[in-house]
Amino acid sequence: MPHYSQPTRAILILLWLAATSCGRDAADRDSGDLVVLTRNAPTTYYIDRDGELAGPEYEMATAFARSANRQVYFEVLDSIDEIVRALEDGRGDVAAAGLTRTVSREQRFVTGPPYQSVEELVVCRPGIVLQDMTELPGLDIGIIANSSYEETLTELRERVPELRWNAITDEATEQVLRRVAEGDLDCTVVDSNILAIHQRYLPELETALTLGTEVELAWLLPAGSERLGESLDAWFENYRASGELAALMNRYYGHLNQFDPYDVQVFARRVDSRLPQYRNLFEQAAGQTGLEWTLLAAQAYQESHWEPEATSPTGVRGIMMLTQPTAASLGIENRLDAAASILGGARYLSQRLERIPPHVSAQDRLWMALAAYNIGQNHLRDARMLAVMLGENPNTWVGVKESLPRLSQHRYHLQLPAGYARGLQAVIYVERTRNYHDLLLELVE
Repeated sequence: MPHYSQPTRAILILLWLAATSCGRDAADRDSGDLVVLTRNAPTTYYIDRDGELAGPEYEMATAFARSANRQVYFEVLDSIDEIVRALEDGRGDVAAAGLTRTVSREQRFVTGPPYQSVEELVVCRPGIVLQDMTELPGLDIGIIANSSYEETLTELRERVPELRWNAITDEATEQVLRRVAEGDLDCTVVDSNILAIHQRYLPELETALTLGTEVELAWLLPAGSERLGESLDAWFENYRASGELAALMNRYYGHLNQFDPYDVQVFARRVDSRLPQYRNLFEQAAGQTGLEWTLLAAQAYQESHWEPEATSPTGVRGIMMLTQPTAASLGIENRLDAAASILGGARYLSQRLERIPPHVSAQDRLWMALAAYNIGQNHLRDARMLAVMLGENPNTWVGVKESLPRLSQHRYHLQLPAGYARGLQAVIYVERTRNYHDLLLELVE
């Protein structure tokens, strides 16, 4: 049985209480309820830093239940094996847990429409370099028992008969990844979306091989649930066509393509060595503007790596990299004064936020405000106008993120009031700030 520290034990108890409070025994539920079997993980269902339920599977299942006018209950189980067995035993109506569509599962269950494509990756501890599948035998490989990964390796063993692995029954994929990072296992197999999230916290992990082609994630329904499956198909078609699915995926995965393992290691060291000098200033600025201090700190790291005397070739200066006109408008005389720069940057970001229409969701407003901080409010306005021209939603970050890079293209910027802009730079700026923010929350909280 794994040993947990007291804080970790407390968190696990809180998660269990929150999860079980959302569930209901199959014998007690109404016929109109929707019981969803899932697991606690950042790619599925979890409690966020504000104490609210979150996760891609949670949001989709909640939206589906709402559309069907059904009350949703979540039963959180420890492993994929448990989820599959519970579904077979009639304990739930839907299994929404990042499950891969496989031949054996399609034979046993009704499968919903695919909502995400991922790759199955062989991930190894540092120092292991593989050229092809034939080099897998002899390695200490651990994978989740009765998972799609085990099905894939079973098929692969027809070509590589010496291939062996350890099927792990009492740990989640995330725990197995940590064992690989710490050198307790040589390798494991994991979906690319799961690795994308966890590699930021475990930068030691290295992708050694890709197993075959992309696979699709989908919900599973008990055998005989064709009627519910038809309702699910119809709902997913509308959910996808409306852009809600794309917006959901962007919220959870859109910023992960800016991941750099080396940069993460440097960032983690600087959280210890540099951030303590300025944390109080970020907290004070957050108190005056209503923004999160961790967001301001993440933005400052993206701007200057927490260097108060940073200066760019274009003349922006200080820990928040303010231009001279911006600093003057904020009443800042010395941009190299860390306290003045941090408060000024926070006030400027707050002003960008106020200029975005209130009907835009809070999260999308924040990402747009960061883009405006980087590229200017007029260019953000142009990007929203261009989003409409391109058939994208100008009120979502995913829509604006599509249009921003086109501000540098001749055929587009000539039609817009503010003209040319390096919009791709603004997208990268926002996505990297989001990454640093996520990492900082993990490291300090």
